[in-house]
Amino acid sequence: MLYIDVPLTVRYAETDRMGIVHHSNYPVWFEVGRTEFIKQCGISYSRVESKGIMLPLLEVHCKFISSSTYEDKIIVRTSIKSFSKTRLNFKYEVFKSDNMDNPITRGETSHVWTTCDLKPINLQKHYPELYEIIEKSARDV
Repeated sequence: MLYIDVPLTVRYAETDRMGIVHHSNYPVWFEVGRTEFIKQCGISYSRVESKGIMLPLLEVHCKFISSSTYEDKIIVRTSIKSFSKTRLNFKYEVFKSDNMDNPITRGETSHVWTTCDLKPINLQKHYPELYEIIEKSARDV
């Protein structure tokens, strides 16, 4: 799987006084894309967490190129940028659905695999089936 696209419609509450999407919504949209990406790989976040494995956020980066407004139809494109036995990095592009050639925003998030008490783990050792799923999904990266 190279990437997944998640369609969203900008809600009024996601806009600011200027009528454009407030910057704080993009990390939320990235999470929507990331959660759907994991689900499309064949496993849900809740199933991963039921195994005692967490994927906390270490860093988030976002570059705003253009803006979006209320009721715009957008697409959040999510892919794996890189991964290792302990880390997972995602890449995001947000497009207006009528212009998939020019992203309005680009972003990245970095995560670490941990236990429930936030101690880093080697995913390949602790949950080899999930590591194989991630590896397979990232193969086209």
